[in-house]
Amino acid sequence: MAISNSLKPASLPQVFFVGLQCDEQHEICRSWLASDGGLKIPEAGRPAANSVTSAHPFRLSIPRSPMKPRNLRADTLAGLTTSFALLPECIAFALVAHLNPLMGLYGAFIICTLTALFGGRPGMISGAAGSMAVVIVALVVQHGVQYLLATVLLGGLIMMAFGLLKFGKLVRMVPHPVMLGFVNGLAIIIALAQLEHFKSGEAWLSGTPLYMMLGLVAVTMAVVYLLPRLTRSVPPALVAILGVGLAVYLLGLPTRTLGDMAHIAGGLPTLALPDIPWNLETLRIVAPYAFLMAMVGLLETLLTLNLTDEITESRGYPDRECVALGAANIVSGAFGGMGGCAMIGQTVINLSSGGRGRLSGVVAGVSILLFILFLSPLIERIPLAALVGVMFVVSQQTFAWASLRVMNKVPKNDALVIIAVTVITVFTDLATAVLCGIIIAALNFAWQQARQLYADSHVETDGSKLYRVHGTLFFASTTPFLNQFDPANDPAQVTLDCRHLSFVDYSAIAALDTLRERYSKAGKHLRVLHLSERCKKLLRRARVHHD
Repeated sequence: MAISNSLKPASLPQVFFVGLQCDEQHEICRSWLASDGGLKIPEAGRPAANSVTSAHPFRLSIPRSPMKPRNLRADTLAGLTTSFALLPECIAFALVAHLNPLMGLYGAFIICTLTALFGGRPGMISGAAGSMAVVIVALVVQHGVQYLLATVLLGGLIMMAFGLLKFGKLVRMVPHPVMLGFVNGLAIIIALAQLEHFKSGEAWLSGTPLYMMLGLVAVTMAVVYLLPRLTRSVPPALVAILGVGLAVYLLGLPTRTLGDMAHIAGGLPTLALPDIPWNLETLRIVAPYAFLMAMVGLLETLLTLNLTDEITESRGYPDRECVALGAANIVSGAFGGMGGCAMIGQTVINLSSGGRGRLSGVVAGVSILLFILFLSPLIERIPLAALVGVMFVVSQQTFAWASLRVMNKVPKNDALVIIAVTVITVFTDLATAVLCGIIIAALNFAWQQARQLYADSHVETDGSKLYRVHGTLFFASTTPFLNQFDPANDPAQVTLDCRHLSFVDYSAIAALDTLRERYSKAGKHLRVLHLSERCKKLLRRARVHHD
């Protein structure tokens, strides 16, 4: 797959289709992938360029190349750009959860910095995410902030356990259409979230304030799109934010700024354990929220990690990322911050700005702290329109537009999964959407595998009948398997050749036992041949005779 080091807005949606499995339409999919935007499909078994070949999950996963001044500069500028995008998101998510905005910013600083330093995916940005903020709203309202901090601590422990047990590899079970739906759904959510900035209280902006907001958003987006045609020496989003902010300040334009959302001035976060009773009753309250928060955070992180792998053509380590994310959440909870996970919008900003190394995430996290401690008077002057414009561009870049162009080329079930996951993500939550997508994809896979089972039969010279069954015998194919045989009309001696048949589960064993009973009741003998060693082991464990 040929993708330039600096991610182009037009190329981002196309990378999502690399590796798409299309079964009977595989050749069709390869043809449109190869022709759409000049993408090249790697040969089977050959790793992508710049991929890391080390199999150790807790080693540094960046390519072993010396850190050049150019890389330092690119990562630093990308991290600074990303920090500006983190500010309004973390503040908004904290307000959604009925928390002090500083809790969101402290959480962003701690989680972003620690995951960048110790995580398994350089270039990915984590922070106080909205998907996790929504989960804990009810807890904060009913029990208060201290119970939230305890929930963040417990959620961090669950995340660490998930990584240490090497469950991160389970993300491989997420089908590619589910990944596409996840990306499209989050892109829509990012765009819809920006509409809140077009309100003043509960009323929509109108008149001059609305026109000013729209004009500044349009100028910001124009700079982000057009500047790369002139120069790529600086991230266009950074130029847009600083340029629009400076213009608003010098011209005295009346528009809402970051300071209108919340004041971000504060001190260093302090270490303090949650002030709660440490007993089983507290555990009963926080455990359900902690588990749900951990699962949502892990799911979004692992899917974002997959996306980052595709964009950067390198491989991250999901287990290491889970451990680092859990540790970061524990530290965040201990220092009074929100919980968090990977943030796809900010990750896209970082990657499109040239951020590829750990330094970009560290700069983004540390910049948040510097804004809080020293630069809040300046940062609060940044117009919200500039940040909204950047996030609209991020939404456009994140959406997999190529998925719309190929809806009539991929299998209908895959198209259904993409649409279903997108819609469910927008209207419910990420965890529910991905779970539904996996269930739909799994059911379709089972149905397709069941349809592939068939049998050849003929009568031997000695008068016996031979059946050769091809396919996989499991819960969904037992009925088609049994329908291949005719115990009432078959001769007295019947042979079942299992050379091309695989037994997968107990349903397969039960189907074979049922078939033997049917022939036995008809006064006939069924002989089973050429079972694989694995199948024989399954039958022995179930104490089913197979001779």
